[in-house]
Amino acid sequence: MSRGGAIQVAPPTGTTLMILILTCAGDEHAERVVGALAGADVTVFDPARFPAAATLEIGHPGDGSTVRTLGRGGRRLALDELTAIWYRRPGNPVAHPLTVARDHVEEECRVMVESVWDGLGCLKVPASRSVIDRAGRKAYQLEVARQLGFHLPATLITNDPECFLDFYDRHEGQVITKPVHGNRLEADGERFGRFAAPVTPADLGHAGALRLCPIIVQAYVPKRVEVRVTVVGGEIFAAEIHSQVSNHTRYDWRHYDPGATPMLAHDLPGEVSRRCLELVERLGLSYGAIDLILTPDGRHVFLEINPNGQFLWIEDATGLPISAAIGELLKSGVKR
Repeated sequence: MSRGGAIQVAPPTGTTLMILILTCAGDEHAERVVGALAGADVTVFDPARFPAAATLEIGHPGDGSTVRTLGRGGRRLALDELTAIWYRRPGNPVAHPLTVARDHVEEECRVMVESVWDGLGCLKVPASRSVIDRAGRKAYQLEVARQLGFHLPATLITNDPECFLDFYDRHEGQVITKPVHGNRLEADGERFGRFAAPVTPADLGHAGALRLCPIIVQAYVPKRVEVRVTVVGGEIFAAEIHSQVSNHTRYDWRHYDPGATPMLAHDLPGEVSRRCLELVERLGLSYGAIDLILTPDGRHVFLEINPNGQFLWIEDATGLPISAAIGELLKSGVKR
């Protein structure tokens, strides 16, 4: 993959597979999957290059047809001929440095870009942007998971300090908090990561600040291991993360130390596998990375799903062939 640009994998004579991968420069996940797409005409493109270094067109010639075209690097790609799009991790359009009213221009470009992708009739992995955005809302995920019969932690989503304190007392202080949506924030020019964390007695003195921003509060769930379930089309790849061996990962495995956190393939019970597949389908996705807890008494408890979650770390640690499965899904062109 060329940095910041687009690459093509030359197809053999007669192939009709045309796949567009939308992602940022240097995406190792996309690079791995491109290696599994032999025999397909593959274009990798970052929308952040639009409009300064790329063109997009939507045309209605008046004969009942629509013509959509992506131009960059001297090549024009007929988007209506695509058999699949992988909406991996694209950047947002970036205006030329000399552009006046940059915010307005970039918003116009963003709407243009999404209108192009959304209008195409080919397979979209994991889904269109609007579906991905809806599926990524934690409160919505929890409700769908509840309807499907998943075990859930006792949960409260609120900006009411009194409700928060009542929840804390009801669970004898054994609670964790996490953001309602994003886990990256910026304040005073510094960037921070906000992960699941236990509530300490000292935190209670700041409970009044909840009125300014809601949070998710959940009762702490004892863990035997954490389980990452990656769903690709109709396939399931489950891995267990032995997060309890380290204090760094006790509450959130994303603090894991690869050298100190064992990860192995996990044998997921049939009923849990069925629910995972149904969850991804109900959310309108063809891919999803689901986080579960396996409790000491053998229950699989649902935490959340990431519609575009990373997978190489699981693949490399366990040997689960996730990249190959994504490649096969893209080559199939089959819409779920």
